[in-house]
Amino acid sequence: MKNSYEIVVIGGGPAGLAAAIAAYDNGAKSVLVLEREEGLGGILNQCIHNGFGLARFKESLSGPEYAERFIAELKKREIEVLTGTTVLSVSPEKTVVALNAENGEFSVQAKAVILAMGCRERSKGALNIAGTRPAGLFSAGAAQKFVNIKGYMPGQKVVILGSGDIGLIMARRMTLEGAKVLAVFDIMPYSSGLKRNVVQCLEDFGIPLYLNHTIVKIEGEERVSAIVAAEVDENRKPIAGTEKRFECDTVLFSVGLIPENELSKSAGVPLSPLTKGAIVYQNRETLVSGVFACGNVLQVHDLVDFVSEEAEIAGKAAAEYVRFGESEKEPIDCVNGGGVSYVLPQKIDKRAQGKIKLFFRVRERAENCSIVVRCGEEEIARRKKRVVAPGEMETFILTEEQIKKAVKEITVSLEK
Repeated sequence: MKNSYEIVVIGGGPAGLAAAIAAYDNGAKSVLVLEREEGLGGILNQCIHNGFGLARFKESLSGPEYAERFIAELKKREIEVLTGTTVLSVSPEKTVVALNAENGEFSVQAKAVILAMGCRERSKGALNIAGTRPAGLFSAGAAQKFVNIKGYMPGQKVVILGSGDIGLIMARRMTLEGAKVLAVFDIMPYSSGLKRNVVQCLEDFGIPLYLNHTIVKIEGEERVSAIVAAEVDENRKPIAGTEKRFECDTVLFSVGLIPENELSKSAGVPLSPLTKGAIVYQNRETLVSGVFACGNVLQVHDLVDFVSEEAEIAGKAAAEYVRFGESEKEPIDCVNGGGVSYVLPQKIDKRAQGKIKLFFRVRERAENCSIVVRCGEEEIARRKKRVVAPGEMETFILTEEQIKKAVKEITVSLEK
Protein backbone atom coordinates (compact mmCIF):
# COMPACT_ATOMS: atom_id res chain seq x y z
CA MET A 1 0.00 0.00 0.00
CA LYS A 2 1.24 3.46 -0.94
CA ASN A 3 0.66 6.81 0.73
CA SER A 4 -0.99 8.38 -2.31
CA TYR A 5 -3.09 7.25 -5.25
CA GLU A 6 -4.56 8.93 -8.27
CA ILE A 7 -8.03 7.55 -7.46
CA VAL A 8 -9.43 6.05 -4.25
CA VAL A 9 -12.77 4.23 -4.57
CA ILE A 10 -14.72 3.83 -1.33
CA GLY A 11 -16.88 0.72 -1.53
CA GLY A 12 -16.29 -2.61 -3.28
CA GLY A 13 -19.87 -3.36 -4.28
CA PRO A 14 -21.25 -3.20 -7.84
CA ALA A 15 -20.74 0.58 -8.08
CA GLY A 16 -17.20 0.58 -6.69
CA LEU A 17 -16.10 -2.34 -8.86
CA ALA A 18 -17.43 -0.80 -12.10
CA ALA A 19 -16.03 2.64 -11.22
CA ALA A 20 -12.55 1.29 -10.46
CA ILE A 21 -12.42 -0.70 -13.71
CA ALA A 22 -13.62 2.29 -15.77
CA ALA A 23 -11.10 4.61 -14.09
CA TYR A 24 -8.23 2.23 -14.83
CA ASP A 25 -9.35 1.68 -18.43
CA ASN A 26 -9.46 5.44 -18.98
CA GLY A 27 -5.88 6.07 -17.96
CA ALA A 28 -5.72 6.11 -14.15
CA LYS A 29 -2.36 4.60 -13.23
CA SER A 30 -2.96 3.94 -9.52
CA VAL A 31 -6.40 2.97 -8.20
CA LEU A 32 -7.22 1.79 -4.67
CA VAL A 33 -10.53 0.18 -3.65
CA LEU A 34 -11.45 0.20 0.05
CA GLU A 35 -14.16 -2.24 1.20
CA ARG A 36 -15.30 -2.79 4.80
CA GLU A 37 -16.53 -6.36 4.27
CA GLU A 38 -14.10 -9.27 4.04
CA GLY A 39 -14.82 -9.76 0.34
CA LEU A 40 -15.83 -7.74 -2.71
CA GLY A 41 -19.34 -7.73 -4.14
CA GLY A 42 -21.30 -5.72 -1.59
CA ILE A 43 -25.00 -6.43 -1.24
CA LEU A 44 -24.90 -8.70 -4.31
CA ASN A 45 -23.33 -11.49 -2.24
CA GLN A 46 -26.57 -12.07 -0.33
CA CYS A 47 -28.87 -11.61 -3.35
CA ILE A 48 -28.86 -15.21 -4.53
CA HIS A 49 -32.03 -14.82 -6.61
CA ASN A 50 -31.72 -14.30 -10.36
CA GLY A 51 -32.75 -11.36 -12.54
CA PHE A 52 -29.47 -9.45 -12.50
CA GLY A 53 -27.70 -8.50 -15.71
CA LEU A 54 -30.68 -8.66 -18.08
CA ALA A 55 -29.92 -5.21 -19.49
CA ARG A 56 -26.13 -5.43 -19.43
CA PHE A 57 -25.34 -9.07 -20.25
CA LYS A 58 -28.67 -10.10 -21.86
CA GLU A 59 -28.93 -13.04 -19.47
CA SER A 60 -30.39 -13.66 -16.04
CA LEU A 61 -27.71 -13.95 -13.35
CA SER A 62 -27.77 -14.26 -9.59
CA GLY A 63 -26.25 -11.45 -7.53
CA PRO A 64 -22.97 -13.32 -6.80
CA GLU A 65 -22.65 -14.28 -10.48
CA TYR A 66 -23.06 -10.65 -11.53
CA ALA A 67 -20.50 -9.51 -8.97
CA GLU A 68 -18.04 -12.22 -9.98
CA ARG A 69 -17.93 -10.94 -13.56
CA PHE A 70 -16.71 -7.56 -12.33
CA ILE A 71 -14.37 -9.05 -9.72
CA ALA A 72 -12.76 -11.15 -12.45
CA GLU A 73 -12.28 -8.04 -14.60
CA LEU A 74 -10.83 -6.16 -11.63
CA LYS A 75 -8.24 -8.89 -11.06
CA LYS A 76 -7.04 -8.57 -14.66
CA ARG A 77 -5.96 -5.00 -13.92
CA GLU A 78 -3.36 -3.54 -11.58
CA ILE A 79 -5.95 -2.22 -9.13
CA GLU A 80 -5.16 -2.46 -5.42
CA VAL A 81 -7.88 -3.70 -3.06
CA LEU A 82 -8.07 -3.52 0.73
CA THR A 83 -10.96 -5.50 2.22
CA GLY A 84 -11.93 -5.54 5.89
CA THR A 85 -11.19 -1.81 5.84
CA THR A 86 -13.50 0.82 7.29
CA VAL A 87 -13.14 4.38 6.02
CA LEU A 88 -13.45 6.85 8.88
CA SER A 89 -13.42 10.15 7.00
CA VAL A 90 -12.78 11.89 3.69
CA SER A 91 -11.58 15.49 3.73
CA PRO A 92 -12.43 18.10 1.08
CA GLU A 93 -8.74 17.91 0.16
CA LYS A 94 -9.31 14.20 -0.65
CA THR A 95 -7.37 12.76 2.27
CA VAL A 96 -8.93 9.40 3.15
CA VAL A 97 -8.55 8.08 6.72
CA ALA A 98 -9.28 4.38 7.18
CA LEU A 99 -8.83 1.53 9.64
CA ASN A 100 -8.13 -2.20 9.32
CA ALA A 101 -6.62 -5.04 11.34
CA GLU A 102 -3.37 -5.19 9.40
CA ASN A 103 -2.44 -1.51 9.18
CA GLY A 104 -4.37 0.00 12.08
CA GLU A 105 -5.44 3.58 11.37
CA PHE A 106 -3.88 5.02 8.24
CA SER A 107 -4.42 7.74 5.68
CA VAL A 108 -3.92 7.97 1.93
CA GLN A 109 -3.95 11.03 -0.29
CA ALA A 110 -5.98 10.87 -3.50
CA LYS A 111 -6.17 13.15 -6.51
CA ALA A 112 -9.80 12.06 -6.98
CA VAL A 113 -12.22 10.13 -4.77
CA ILE A 114 -15.19 8.06 -5.92
CA LEU A 115 -17.92 7.56 -3.32
CA ALA A 116 -19.66 4.18 -3.77
CA MET A 117 -20.80 3.28 -0.26
CA GLY A 118 -24.29 2.08 -1.17
CA CYS A 119 -27.25 2.53 1.16
CA ARG A 120 -28.69 1.21 4.41
CA GLU A 121 -32.19 0.17 5.38
CA ARG A 122 -34.55 2.40 7.33
CA SER A 123 -35.13 0.70 10.68
CA LYS A 124 -38.24 -0.15 12.65
CA GLY A 125 -37.27 2.54 15.15
CA ALA A 126 -38.02 5.24 12.58
CA LEU A 127 -41.67 4.16 12.32
CA ASN A 128 -42.92 4.78 15.89
CA ILE A 129 -45.03 1.63 16.00
CA ALA A 130 -46.74 1.02 19.34
CA GLY A 131 -46.01 -2.12 21.34
CA THR A 132 -43.14 -4.00 22.89
CA ARG A 133 -39.63 -4.64 21.55
CA PRO A 134 -39.51 -8.43 21.40
CA ALA A 135 -37.28 -10.76 19.41
CA GLY A 136 -38.44 -11.48 15.87
CA LEU A 137 -38.21 -7.99 14.39
CA PHE A 138 -35.80 -7.78 11.45
CA SER A 139 -35.08 -5.52 8.53
CA ALA A 140 -35.69 -7.44 5.31
CA GLY A 141 -32.00 -7.15 4.37
CA ALA A 142 -30.86 -8.55 7.73
CA ALA A 143 -33.25 -11.49 7.31
CA GLN A 144 -31.91 -12.02 3.78
CA LYS A 145 -28.36 -12.22 5.14
CA PHE A 146 -29.41 -14.68 7.87
CA VAL A 147 -31.10 -16.99 5.36
CA ASN A 148 -28.79 -16.72 2.35
CA ILE A 149 -25.37 -16.27 4.01
CA LYS A 150 -25.65 -17.64 7.56
CA GLY A 151 -28.17 -20.41 6.91
CA TYR A 152 -30.50 -19.40 9.77
CA MET A 153 -34.29 -19.09 9.56
CA PRO A 154 -35.56 -15.96 11.35
CA GLY A 155 -39.02 -17.47 11.94
CA GLN A 156 -41.90 -19.55 10.61
CA LYS A 157 -44.99 -17.29 10.61
CA VAL A 158 -44.05 -14.04 8.92
CA VAL A 159 -45.61 -10.69 8.10
CA ILE A 160 -43.80 -8.03 6.10
CA LEU A 161 -44.26 -4.27 6.35
CA GLY A 162 -43.35 -2.47 3.14
CA SER A 163 -43.42 -3.74 -0.42
CA GLY A 164 -39.96 -2.62 -1.50
CA ASP A 165 -38.02 -5.03 -3.67
CA ILE A 166 -36.11 -6.61 -0.76
CA GLY A 167 -39.37 -7.19 1.13
CA LEU A 168 -41.02 -8.76 -1.91
CA ILE A 169 -38.03 -11.00 -2.60
CA MET A 170 -37.89 -12.09 1.05
CA ALA A 171 -41.58 -12.97 0.96
CA ARG A 172 -40.75 -15.49 -1.76
CA ARG A 173 -37.51 -16.61 -0.12
CA MET A 174 -39.13 -17.31 3.27
CA THR A 175 -41.92 -19.23 1.53
CA LEU A 176 -39.43 -21.35 -0.40
CA GLU A 177 -37.60 -22.11 2.87
CA GLY A 178 -40.80 -23.42 4.44
CA ALA A 179 -42.13 -20.42 6.34
CA LYS A 180 -45.70 -19.14 6.03
CA VAL A 181 -45.86 -15.51 4.88
CA LEU A 182 -49.25 -14.29 6.08
CA ALA A 183 -49.33 -10.87 4.42
CA VAL A 184 -47.38 -7.93 3.04
CA PHE A 185 -48.55 -4.45 4.05
CA ASP A 186 -47.76 -1.10 2.45
CA ILE A 187 -48.91 2.28 3.69
CA MET A 188 -48.93 3.64 0.13
CA PRO A 189 -51.67 2.96 -2.47
CA TYR A 190 -49.08 1.27 -4.70
CA SER A 191 -46.17 -1.12 -4.30
CA SER A 192 -42.77 0.53 -4.07
CA GLY A 193 -41.12 -2.47 -5.75
CA LEU A 194 -40.79 -3.52 -9.36
CA LYS A 195 -43.94 -4.86 -10.98
CA ARG A 196 -42.14 -8.08 -11.93
CA ASN A 197 -41.31 -8.69 -8.27
CA VAL A 198 -44.93 -8.18 -7.21
CA VAL A 199 -45.98 -10.81 -9.75
CA GLN A 200 -43.15 -13.31 -9.24
CA CYS A 201 -42.82 -13.03 -5.45
CA LEU A 202 -46.39 -12.43 -4.23
CA GLU A 203 -48.99 -13.29 -6.85
CA ASP A 204 -47.28 -16.51 -7.97
CA PHE A 205 -47.19 -17.71 -4.34
CA GLY A 206 -50.63 -16.52 -3.30
CA ILE A 207 -49.29 -14.05 -0.72
CA PRO A 208 -51.78 -11.22 -0.09
CA LEU A 209 -50.67 -7.59 -0.52
CA TYR A 210 -52.58 -5.04 1.57
CA LEU A 211 -52.11 -1.57 0.11
CA ASN A 212 -53.12 1.51 2.17
CA HIS A 213 -52.39 -0.54 5.31
CA THR A 214 -49.79 -0.32 8.06
CA ILE A 215 -48.90 -2.06 11.32
CA VAL A 216 -50.22 -0.12 14.31
CA LYS A 217 -49.24 -2.48 17.15
CA ILE A 218 -46.78 -5.27 17.88
CA GLU A 219 -47.69 -7.83 20.55
CA GLY A 220 -45.41 -10.17 22.47
CA GLU A 221 -42.95 -10.05 25.35
CA GLU A 222 -39.83 -12.14 24.68
CA ARG A 223 -40.93 -13.02 21.12
CA VAL A 224 -43.41 -11.48 18.69
CA SER A 225 -46.77 -13.19 19.07
CA ALA A 226 -49.00 -11.04 16.83
CA ILE A 227 -49.35 -7.72 15.04
CA VAL A 228 -52.33 -5.49 14.49
CA ALA A 229 -52.66 -3.87 11.06
CA ALA A 230 -55.11 -1.17 10.04
CA GLU A 231 -56.19 0.63 6.90
CA VAL A 232 -55.00 4.24 6.48
CA ASP A 233 -56.73 7.30 5.07
CA GLU A 234 -55.45 9.73 2.43
CA ASN A 235 -53.24 11.35 5.10
CA ARG A 236 -51.77 7.92 5.94
CA LYS A 237 -53.39 7.92 9.37
CA PRO A 238 -54.90 4.64 10.68
CA ILE A 239 -58.68 4.40 10.36
CA ALA A 240 -60.37 3.29 13.58
CA GLY A 241 -62.40 0.11 13.24
CA THR A 242 -60.34 -1.35 10.37
CA GLU A 243 -57.86 -3.25 12.57
CA LYS A 244 -56.93 -6.82 11.67
CA ARG A 245 -54.89 -9.08 13.98
CA PHE A 246 -52.33 -11.54 12.59
CA GLU A 247 -50.65 -14.11 14.82
CA CYS A 248 -46.99 -14.38 13.81
CA ASP A 249 -43.49 -14.92 15.23
CA THR A 250 -41.54 -12.70 12.81
CA VAL A 251 -41.95 -9.21 11.33
CA LEU A 252 -39.74 -8.05 8.46
CA PHE A 253 -39.45 -4.33 7.69
CA SER A 254 -38.87 -3.21 4.09
CA VAL A 255 -39.61 0.47 4.59
CA GLY A 256 -37.07 2.20 2.40
CA LEU A 257 -33.37 2.65 1.80
CA ILE A 258 -31.21 5.60 2.82
CA PRO A 259 -28.01 6.46 0.92
CA GLU A 260 -25.00 6.00 3.24
CA ASN A 261 -23.67 9.55 3.06
CA GLU A 262 -21.83 10.15 6.36
CA LEU A 263 -18.50 10.14 4.49
CA SER A 264 -19.94 12.48 1.85
CA LYS A 265 -20.77 14.94 4.63
CA SER A 266 -17.24 14.71 6.06
CA ALA A 267 -15.93 15.66 2.61
CA GLY A 268 -18.21 18.71 2.57
CA VAL A 269 -20.35 17.36 -0.26
CA PRO A 270 -23.75 19.13 -0.50
CA LEU A 271 -26.65 16.65 -0.46
CA SER A 272 -30.02 16.78 -2.20
CA PRO A 273 -33.06 16.74 0.11
CA LEU A 274 -34.94 14.83 -2.60
CA THR A 275 -32.55 11.94 -3.26
CA LYS A 276 -30.69 12.05 0.10
CA GLY A 277 -27.54 11.67 -2.04
CA ALA A 278 -25.01 14.11 -3.42
CA ILE A 279 -25.84 16.87 -5.89
CA VAL A 280 -23.93 15.95 -9.04
CA TYR A 281 -23.16 17.00 -12.60
CA GLN A 282 -23.79 14.71 -15.57
CA ASN A 283 -20.32 13.15 -15.09
CA ARG A 284 -21.27 12.35 -11.44
CA GLU A 285 -18.84 14.91 -10.01
CA THR A 286 -20.20 16.41 -6.81
CA LEU A 287 -19.98 20.10 -5.96
CA VAL A 288 -16.63 19.35 -4.27
CA SER A 289 -13.95 19.36 -6.96
CA GLY A 290 -12.51 15.90 -7.60
CA VAL A 291 -15.07 14.01 -5.52
CA PHE A 292 -17.45 11.78 -7.51
CA ALA A 293 -20.45 9.67 -6.43
CA CYS A 294 -22.27 6.75 -8.04
CA GLY A 295 -24.63 3.88 -7.32
CA ASN A 296 -27.01 3.68 -4.38
CA VAL A 297 -25.07 6.24 -2.34
CA LEU A 298 -26.19 8.74 -4.98
CA GLN A 299 -29.71 7.52 -5.70
CA VAL A 300 -31.52 4.29 -4.85
CA HIS A 301 -31.61 2.20 -8.02
CA ASP A 302 -33.98 -0.60 -8.99
CA LEU A 303 -31.53 -2.46 -11.23
CA VAL A 304 -27.84 -3.20 -10.68
CA ASP A 305 -27.35 -2.76 -14.44
CA PHE A 306 -28.07 0.97 -13.97
CA VAL A 307 -25.67 1.07 -11.00
CA SER A 308 -22.84 -0.28 -13.17
CA GLU A 309 -23.66 2.17 -15.97
CA GLU A 310 -23.62 5.12 -13.61
CA ALA A 311 -20.40 3.95 -11.93
CA GLU A 312 -18.63 3.76 -15.29
CA ILE A 313 -19.58 7.40 -15.93
CA ALA A 314 -18.04 8.37 -12.58
CA GLY A 315 -14.92 6.23 -13.11
CA LYS A 316 -14.21 7.67 -16.53
CA ALA A 317 -14.80 11.23 -15.32
CA ALA A 318 -12.50 10.74 -12.31
CA ALA A 319 -9.71 9.51 -14.60
CA GLU A 320 -10.19 12.55 -16.85
CA TYR A 321 -10.12 14.83 -13.80
CA VAL A 322 -6.77 13.36 -12.75
CA ARG A 323 -5.32 13.79 -16.25
CA PHE A 324 -6.70 17.21 -17.14
CA GLY A 325 -7.64 18.81 -13.84
CA GLU A 326 -10.78 20.77 -13.00
CA SER A 327 -12.58 22.21 -16.01
CA GLU A 328 -14.71 25.32 -16.07
CA LYS A 329 -18.42 24.58 -16.14
CA GLU A 330 -21.45 26.40 -17.42
CA PRO A 331 -24.12 24.78 -15.22
CA ILE A 332 -27.74 24.22 -16.10
CA ASP A 333 -30.04 23.09 -13.27
CA CYS A 334 -32.21 20.00 -13.77
CA VAL A 335 -35.34 20.24 -11.62
CA ASN A 336 -38.44 18.14 -11.05
CA GLY A 337 -41.72 19.51 -12.31
CA GLY A 338 -45.28 18.33 -11.69
CA GLY A 339 -45.67 14.62 -11.00
CA VAL A 340 -41.89 14.00 -10.72
CA SER A 341 -40.21 13.51 -7.33
CA TYR A 342 -36.58 14.11 -8.40
CA VAL A 343 -34.26 14.33 -11.41
CA LEU A 344 -30.63 13.23 -11.54
CA PRO A 345 -28.14 14.65 -12.44
CA GLN A 346 -29.19 17.87 -10.76
CA LYS A 347 -26.77 19.88 -12.91
CA ILE A 348 -25.58 19.63 -16.51
CA ASP A 349 -22.55 21.39 -17.92
CA LYS A 350 -23.79 23.15 -21.05
CA ARG A 351 -20.41 22.47 -22.63
CA ALA A 352 -20.84 18.71 -22.21
CA GLN A 353 -20.61 16.70 -25.40
CA GLY A 354 -22.77 13.80 -26.45
CA LYS A 355 -26.09 12.51 -25.12
CA ILE A 356 -26.99 12.69 -21.44
CA LYS A 357 -29.31 10.26 -19.68
CA LEU A 358 -31.60 11.71 -17.02
CA PHE A 359 -32.83 9.45 -14.21
CA PHE A 360 -36.04 10.29 -12.37
CA ARG A 361 -39.03 8.87 -10.51
CA VAL A 362 -42.68 9.84 -10.73
CA ARG A 363 -44.83 10.61 -7.69
CA GLU A 364 -47.79 8.39 -8.57
CA ARG A 365 -48.90 5.70 -10.97
CA ALA A 366 -50.25 7.00 -14.28
CA GLU A 367 -51.35 5.50 -17.61
CA ASN A 368 -51.27 6.90 -21.15
CA CYS A 369 -49.18 9.87 -20.07
CA SER A 370 -46.21 11.87 -21.34
CA ILE A 371 -42.81 12.81 -19.96
CA VAL A 372 -42.10 16.41 -20.96
CA VAL A 373 -38.79 18.28 -20.77
CA ARG A 374 -38.96 22.07 -20.85
CA CYS A 375 -36.58 24.99 -20.78
CA GLY A 376 -38.67 27.76 -19.27
CA GLU A 377 -41.91 27.71 -21.24
CA GLU A 378 -40.34 26.08 -24.29
CA GLU A 379 -40.84 22.35 -24.72
CA ILE A 380 -37.62 20.74 -25.93
CA ALA A 381 -38.55 17.04 -25.68
CA ARG A 382 -41.56 14.80 -25.09
CA ARG A 383 -42.08 11.06 -24.85
CA LYS A 384 -45.32 9.14 -24.45
CA LYS A 385 -45.52 6.38 -21.83
CA ARG A 386 -48.15 3.68 -21.52
CA VAL A 387 -47.68 3.39 -17.76
CA VAL A 388 -45.36 4.84 -15.10
CA ALA A 389 -45.10 4.02 -11.38
CA PRO A 390 -43.02 5.30 -8.43
CA GLY A 391 -41.45 1.87 -7.94
CA GLU A 392 -39.86 1.93 -11.40
CA MET A 393 -37.04 4.34 -12.20
CA GLU A 394 -37.51 6.19 -15.47
CA THR A 395 -34.87 7.51 -17.86
CA PHE A 396 -34.87 10.16 -20.57
CA ILE A 397 -32.02 10.78 -23.03
CA LEU A 398 -31.30 14.37 -24.06
CA THR A 399 -29.26 15.12 -27.16
CA GLU A 400 -26.46 17.67 -27.26
CA GLU A 401 -28.64 19.94 -29.41
CA GLN A 402 -31.51 19.83 -26.90
CA ILE A 403 -29.18 20.70 -24.02
CA LYS A 404 -27.76 23.68 -25.90
CA LYS A 405 -31.30 25.10 -26.16
CA ALA A 406 -31.43 25.40 -22.37
CA VAL A 407 -30.51 28.68 -20.72
CA LYS A 408 -30.41 28.17 -16.95
CA GLU A 409 -32.84 25.38 -16.12
CA ILE A 410 -34.37 22.18 -17.47
CA THR A 411 -37.63 20.91 -15.98
CA VAL A 412 -38.89 17.31 -16.25
CA SER A 413 -42.64 16.87 -15.73
CA LEU A 414 -45.30 14.20 -15.97
CA GLU A 415 -48.41 15.11 -17.96
CA LYS A 416 -51.47 12.85 -17.86
